[in-house]
Amino acid sequence: MRLRKKPWIDKAILEFSDFVYATPENIETIVKGEWESVFTRKAPLHVELGTGKGRFITQMAERHPEINFIGIEAQQDVIYFAALKVRDLGLKNVKLLVFDINHIADIFAEGEVDRFFINFCDPWPKARHAKRRLTHVNFLEKYRSLLTAEGELFFKTDNRPLFDFSLEQFEVAKLTVKNLTFDLHNSGMEDNIMTEYETKFSGLGEKINRCEVSFK
Repeated sequence: MRLRKKPWIDKAILEFSDFVYATPENIETIVKGEWESVFTRKAPLHVELGTGKGRFITQMAERHPEINFIGIEAQQDVIYFAALKVRDLGLKNVKLLVFDINHIADIFAEGEVDRFFINFCDPWPKARHAKRRLTHVNFLEKYRSLLTAEGELFFKTDNRPLFDFSLEQFEVAKLTVKNLTFDLHNSGMEDNIMTEYETKFSGLGEKINRCEVSFK
């Protein structure tokens, strides 16, 4: 669901231009294959596709200062709140982009990403919209080209039909699924960081599905 636009954010987001790519002008400065230069260090690169208000990526970045993180979100009015979290925590290992994931190959080079995270993406429930799902095989092939040889995709959703669809797509793409659970919060898995959405719906009793996907 697209939020009602907040006009004041167009100006406010510019306060974070040192780590937020939100305008056409600074997005055009991105040179794929050069993210190590942007972060000014060599480190594993983890990318969250659909970062929302940033609870997940900021907690991950705080817990793992040895990793570079990029959060991509289509809605500027949402990513503004992620930017606030990054600033308040003083994180230097996070960059945020207002960007359309359909064009992800324009901002990353082949073999540049070590891990993708997809957390509670839009399920696009109508069959005619299946190709818009971020776990459709068309997207998986894009991720494959951008990941390192040991690259992975970590996927979480409360939507069981989407999860079942995704498992089918992983099989079609000949990917290896591991650490699969249909009830994450009762699986015994440690160190799970919850998104804002996950906190809300797991509190209502919704089961969370999760898996890790290897592209080897």
